[in-house]
Amino acid sequence: MTKKQKAAYIIEHLEDLYPEVPIPLDHYSPFTLLCAVVLSAQCTDARVNTITPTLFAKADTPEAMAALSIEEIAEIIRPCGLVPMKSKGLKGLSEMIVTLHGGQVPQSFEALEAMPGVGHKTASVVMSQAFGVPAFPVDTHIHRLMTRWALTTGKSVEQTEKDAKKLFPKELWNKLHLQIIFYGREYSPARGWSLEKDFITRTVLGGRMPKV
Repeated sequence: MTKKQKAAYIIEHLEDLYPEVPIPLDHYSPFTLLCAVVLSAQCTDARVNTITPTLFAKADTPEAMAALSIEEIAEIIRPCGLVPMKSKGLKGLSEMIVTLHGGQVPQSFEALEAMPGVGHKTASVVMSQAFGVPAFPVDTHIHRLMTRWALTTGKSVEQTEKDAKKLFPKELWNKLHLQIIFYGREYSPARGWSLEKDFITRTVLGGRMPKV
């Protein structure tokens, strides 16, 4: 299979498997999505979803989050790990939204990535899922699968994102990156992986074992 043939096969079968793809992180506004994505760094979405109800009951707006102390935020988000960085990040980005953006989450990559605790992947998730701007956030699942499918060198997430954007139609990015995540979790995990179960990898590689 050529890369274009692989891409067409992947798109077709992911659409069959996951015609609807809810965002894994529970949220109800651009701000709550931004906070949830910040918390998800090196933490499972499931764990984040157990913590955010308590956090958002206290502060679900930038003004309310900025009013909390770092210690108050840290106490709530402790099960997520990386507590010092995340608690400072949530307070700092909330203050920036209030002081620089009129209390509204900005709708640009540049403004989002200027905030503490917000990297390119986090900004990409918010831009794509909160504002509908085409983006291809690359998490560990997408990085793993793009490499397994021999669609990228896999040397960096930055290169993986560039390769994915070249290969897949722009109008599919926002849905497709979620479909790949869902497939990775269900059929192609990092641990306990099986070529027999992972039918997309088996097909696009012609039955060969992937290099990773």
